[in-house]
Formats: sequence, C-alpha cells, structure tokens
Amino acid sequence: MRQFQFEYVNDTEFRKELTKIRQWCRAKVVSNVLFTIFTESMDRTLIDGICFAIDEMLPEALYFGCSTNGNIINGKKSECPVGITCTIFEYPSTHLELLQYKLTTKTAVAVAENLIRQVDEKPWVKAVELLTTIRGMSMTAFCENLSRVRAGVSIFGGGAFSSDMDENVACVFSKGYGFMENGVAFALIGGEDFHVKTMYIDGWKPLGREMKVTRAKESILYELDGKPAYDTYYKYLHIKNDESFFQNTLEFPFFYHHNGIDILRAPIASNPDGSLTMTSDIEENVSTRMAYGDPWTILDIVREGGEKIHQFYPEVITIFSCAARRTFWGNEEVSKESMPFQSMAPTSGFYTSSEFLRTGIHVNQHNVTLVVAAMREGEPSIKGDEVFSMTEENMTGKVSMINRLATFTEAATDELEEANRKLSEMAITDGLTRLLNRKEIQHRISRGTKGYVGKAPGSPISGLSLIMLDIDNFKKVNDTYGHKIGDEVLIGLSNVLKNTISSLAPGGFTGRWGGEEFMVMLPDCRADRAGEIAEELRRHFSEIEFSVAGHQTVSLGVTESISGEDADTLCIRVDEALYDAKANGKNQVVVK
Repeated sequence: MRQFQFEYVNDTEFRKELTKIRQWCRAKVVSNVLFTIFTESMDRTLIDGICFAIDEMLPEALYFGCSTNGNIINGKKSECPVGITCTIFEYPSTHLELLQYKLTTKTAVAVAENLIRQVDEKPWVKAVELLTTIRGMSMTAFCENLSRVRAGVSIFGGGAFSSDMDENVACVFSKGYGFMENGVAFALIGGEDFHVKTMYIDGWKPLGREMKVTRAKESILYELDGKPAYDTYYKYLHIKNDESFFQNTLEFPFFYHHNGIDILRAPIASNPDGSLTMTSDIEENVSTRMAYGDPWTILDIVREGGEKIHQFYPEVITIFSCAARRTFWGNEEVSKESMPFQSMAPTSGFYTSSEFLRTGIHVNQHNVTLVVAAMREGEPSIKGDEVFSMTEENMTGKVSMINRLATFTEAATDELEEANRKLSEMAITDGLTRLLNRKEIQHRISRGTKGYVGKAPGSPISGLSLIMLDIDNFKKVNDTYGHKIGDEVLIGLSNVLKNTISSLAPGGFTGRWGGEEFMVMLPDCRADRAGEIAEELRRHFSEIEFSVAGHQTVSLGVTESISGEDADTLCIRVDEALYDAKANGKNQVVVK
C-alpha cells in the first residue's frame, strides 16, 4: 500500500501530481487506486474540476470526498482549503467499491439496510469508511441500523462540515454518484491481505458528581436532575449564555456511558428556555457527568493510543478529528495531536461535525473525539527504525495544574458521595441489626399496598404477604444474661432473616419492628408460600445454639393483603396472627 498526499493549489499543479502518480502506477503492480478529497470549499466548479482531472488522467481510479472544517495533510492541519490523498493498493487480493445514497431522516433506515445487503453479498469486505452529511438530522436510527452490518467489519468515518461552523450546509461526492448536500458515501475495502485497526481517542475526563438526564429529545438536552440543563454550566462554571458560550463550554462537554463505551457530547448553543442544543443526540434517563479538557491529559491519551496503533505497523493512517478539538487547541496547536501519527505512516484526514466508529457490534456517533483508522496490506513490515514519537515539546512528563485540581475534585466528590450514601443508609437502617428500621419498613409496606387500595373485593391481585415474628421469652434472656447477650440473640435472628429471605424470597424486605419484634414484607407472594418461608425462619433460628443463651425460639404470624385494604389494616391482622401464635404455645407459625 502506498499513499501520496498533497494540497490542491490549482488545476495545473494538480495535473502534475496526477502525472507522477500515473507514472508510478505504470511501473508497479497496482490493484486499486482511491483518491480522497477533503475540501473546505463547496464550490461545485472546483470540485467538478478536480473529479474531471482524475477521470481524464486516471480513468480506472475511484474517488470520494466531502466538505470539511479543515484538512489534515502529512499529519498537520493544512493551510490549504483542499487536501487530496491518493491511496494505491498493491495486493491483487484487495477489493474496493464505492456506494453513495441520499440521506435524510426518512431514508436513514433504508440506507443502512442497503449497506447491510451490499456487505452480505461481498464476503471480502473488512472495512467500511463513511463520509456523511448530518447537520440538523438525528443520526440515532442510522447508527443503530448500521450496527447490524456483519460482525467483524470495521466501520469508521466522519461527518461532513463547512469551513464556517455556524453554517448548516455540507456535501459528499463520489465517482459515479456525483454531488449531494444530503447524502452519505461509503468506501467498501477488503480482501484476504487487507488489515485494519481502529480506535477512538478523547482525552476529556469526567469531573464532579453524576447528574441524570431527566428530559431530552434527539439533540436537545432540556433538563438535568429536573432543572434546565444550562443551569449546570452557570452554577458550577459561571459560563454565561452569550456569544462566547460555545467557546467556553468546549473544555467542559458532557461525558456518559453508551453501548459499553464512554461518549462525549458538547453543547453548541444555549436556548431561551434553558435547554442546550448538543452536537448529537443524547438519551433520557442516562447518568452523565461534566468532563474537562486539559492539553497535557489529552496528549497523554494520544500517546497511549499512538503506541497501540504502532504495534499494528500501519502503512497509512486516516484521522477524523472533531472540529471542536480544532477550536479547543487553536490552529497553531491542533497538529500536536495528529503529527505524532505521521511518525508511523502517512497520516491524513479532516476536521468533522461528528465522528463515527464501530466498537464491538455498535456503531457510535462521537463528538469532541479523534477517530483513528490504520490500514495495511500483507503482514507487518518491521524495519526496526520505525518508532512512534512525541516530541519533548508535546510531552514533558509534567502534570498540569488543572489535572491536579481535577484529581483532587474527583477524590473529594467520591468521598462526599460515599459519605452521603452512608448517611442515607443510616437513615433507614436499624443500628444494631443492620436491617431496615421501623419507619422504613412501614413506608415500604404502605407503598406496596397502594396497588390494592381502591380495588373491588375479590379482584385479581398478585399477592403481598407479611411475616411478623417475636422472640419467645426474650425478657428472660435480658434479665438472666444481660443486654449484651440479648443483643447477640437479636443479631443472630437478623442474620437468619437476611440469609433465609435472600435465598427463598430475593425480592423481600426485612426490618426490625421494635425491641424483639421483626417484620418481613414479601411482594408477589401468596399466604401459603409465606407460611412455608415463615416455617423455615422458625426452624433455622431454633437450631442456633448461642454460646451463653443456648437455644431460643420465635413465634410468627403470617397474613396476605386483601383487595381494598390499606397498610394499617394489614399490619393489624398480621399482629393478630402473631398474638395467636404466642397464645397457642409459642414457637409456631399462624397464618391468618
């Protein structure tokens, strides 16, 4: 595999480059030639002229491309509006085919299904590179259906963009299909000697506490924890809703887990109602955290990713980098994260409106991310002098102040969340037995019986039963051996309750009702089954021999909720059943 990269200056200079490529191809064994054209300009005359020159001078070559927010040539951000790469495949076994479709919200599923069918018909396909317009369109259905492409096929690519990030126009084009402002172009590549390795690199790290997305629709994030989403940026970062909002929030996108991986979503605008327009769709009911971007941290993640790519020994590398990263770094610094890949293999790409990558079976739409696709033909060619390098200017081993502060904040947040968790647990837990306290078990019984209140007597119910139990002659234990020994008996019974209920009724709840009395709530359990469980509790407890108190027993009452009654009525009836067990001789179960 060989690659030529150059910036398009004018037609004359371009034809000179094409002449060199044609001469090189005539002297070598070539199976396929693919031109990739990335252009900040959507000038149809310019694009048509480039395509016409390729058709005229290399009629067998294929080409495709898209509009961009900037281009990467030889690992660096290009100052030229048009960047062109020519990838020459040398192995006869390598196959290449282009497809292009009109892409809208209505056609997204059909496009994905067509691609699936094409890949199924071509067992040689190992990789699908996509260039797509996305502005103003939800890509969720498109990505979900692309995930059905045959397992093992790599899918990667980028969203077409404009040189002006505020413009909502973009285009794709390819040989045989032409120019489309709403479309997607695919390059199908494969063969037994073709190999590909892909990865994504973000470098942004989660910061602070988790928040729940309580309201969202497609790319509009309305609420976090029930409050307007914009409030998060103002409360924690004092970022104002003005013309600098996008620039100021780039360092702090949202971070959440999706399809088994970490995804970033950045806001591009804050709306009058406090909602945020995100770069891509975000789901409701997911937990998200704010993330922070720090140059040192980002470059460290780039180094880790580059070292993994180096072990693949690529022959060419394509980078799809979010335009937000370009804005984050600035034009002078952005090449710091792409240039290191050039030390391994010719590296090209463009700055995108979104990045796409298949991880596992899922095709995910990324933002603020670097997607890297490394390719080669044949077995690795190890020359010995090939190294992945990041200059001292890029990496000095220092840890930045923001990284230290973020680490401190993260640790402090974890400690606070753990303290809050323990406080919440203490509020509902009995201190001695570690079972639910009376207030909490009463609350759960009340909540559990709400489904029965108001139902007509005799109407179908799923069953909710209670078991109330009391240690027989417990006062005698305390009077004879003291309260410390009595506490050992109480703890022993609580352990029997925990172990037996978790084994026989995993959905049940156990609580200390008061003193030596305990309550068990069994949702979806009829009285006959509750009676069997109560008998197991009675038996297990009676078999314990305490070191001082010896064997002890319990009496148990069991009852089941009746349609139309409330929690108080249910608790009175189970208490009556326990009273009957005590009155009838203790150490027994009474179902009432």
